[in-house]
Amino acid sequence: MSDPSFPPLFSGQPVEGAIDPFDKALAEAARGCEAGLVVYNLGANSLRAAIVFAPEQPLEDAIIVLPVCAVGFQNALGALAPPEVAVHLEWSGGLRVNGASCGRLRVAASDRDPKAEPNWIVIGLDLPLWPENDDPGSTPDVTSLYAEGCSEVEPARLLEAWVKHTLVGLNRWSDDGVAPLHREWRGLAHDMGETVEVAGHKGIFMGVDERFGMLLRDDDTTHLIPLTYLLEDG
Repeated sequence: MSDPSFPPLFSGQPVEGAIDPFDKALAEAARGCEAGLVVYNLGANSLRAAIVFAPEQPLEDAIIVLPVCAVGFQNALGALAPPEVAVHLEWSGGLRVNGASCGRLRVAASDRDPKAEPNWIVIGLDLPLWPENDDPGSTPDVTSLYAEGCSEVEPARLLEAWVKHTLVGLNRWSDDGVAPLHREWRGLAHDMGETVEVAGHKGIFMGVDERFGMLLRDDDTTHLIPLTYLLEDG
């Protein structure tokens, strides 16, 4: 398996063993690395990676890079997987393959103030390739990529495709605004119209606002849960 190749302005940094690419990317970002760094670990059982971004807008807008990366992943896997494989996206960053949970995206930033312009944002990808145990039927709502008929998808090629499709999404966001992203993401959203519980609120997931904040309707109120709620400590 050859090393992944990335578009201009992106650079790869492989890590091995137990090193978490997300944690490594956070450390590199805090040290002032260039935007576009892709830290990755192509393990035998999982694909883990993280991308460092340098936004030029307040966090409440810049964090839209999370759904950009999510749609980029769906586009990437959709291009490489068999046509019958369905990929959907959870608002919280979770990934669904053929309806079952299959990894997630994560996000952290240098500043948690929604009105402040962060120095960096890191988006992480954790994708299981093989089941964690010998009895995958014991957790029917959890799956792995290869258990869903994607054994021909090479991790390095999927990582390349994720970065390339994410770059396409970033350029479209810059050129056309957030509306095209909204339309595509809504068509891929998991649990839209269903009852969910997020941030201590339980209600019907009605959709998202212009900044991808979750609109959650209970008996009395429609709650807005901003996307920044998903930030992990950086």
